[in-house]
Amino acid sequence: MKKSHKIILSIITLGVLFWGSTPLAQAMHIMEGYLPPKYCIIWGVISLPFLAAGWFSIKKTLAEHRRSITILAIAGAFIFVISSLKIPSVTGSCSHMTGTGLGAILFGASSVSILGFIVLIFQAILLAHGGLTTLGANTFSMAIAGPIVSIGIYKLCQALKVNKYVGIFLAAFIGDLFTYCVTSVQLALAYPSAQGGVAASAIKFLTVFAPTQLPLAIVEGLLTVLIIIALETYATTELTDIGFVKEG
Repeated sequence: MKKSHKIILSIITLGVLFWGSTPLAQAMHIMEGYLPPKYCIIWGVISLPFLAAGWFSIKKTLAEHRRSITILAIAGAFIFVISSLKIPSVTGSCSHMTGTGLGAILFGASSVSILGFIVLIFQAILLAHGGLTTLGANTFSMAIAGPIVSIGIYKLCQALKVNKYVGIFLAAFIGDLFTYCVTSVQLALAYPSAQGGVAASAIKFLTVFAPTQLPLAIVEGLLTVLIIIALETYATTELTDIGFVKEG
């Protein structure tokens, strides 16, 4: 990547970061102290193997392609920025995009688990967005489950010869929505409905987030496509190194 291109991407990232970090209403990350202790521990334990795999995945990528650190940093900044934009819902709650589809498409789901984990720690400490006790649950839904679905959808679209940018959009769009499905199940397991149990409670939580999350997922899909196009324009060498763009 040329120096001028790095400067342009840095200015864009910093500008959006400043805008995105403006404190708004409480967001959809499961907040501090909301989950019972046993569920905090369970989701933390479940997330650990994925985080270990992510650590080794990033370490291998950087060892083989040192220049890819720029793209990795952009993917992490993208997650931080758009998952910090908290949009009030008509139902009285709040929703936000996740941004993990971009990293999953470029580096795979494992690497994104680490990026998402780091983002969630910073948001919990600096923005009171989410929480440290609920870090395991939020990591699993946003940084593990969502990215796995995103890369799965992207690979499926490739196998079916779907237009690349349509595949990128669908991967980010569906990955975002799946994150909220997992979060709704996590909340339902902790607080099952008196009538209908976990299933009824999950439907209630999904209903709360659906009015704002569906359009936000569409926006995230479009933003992910635009970022990919920008990277293909200004960082072709780096994308070739990580295998996203084929040589020749």
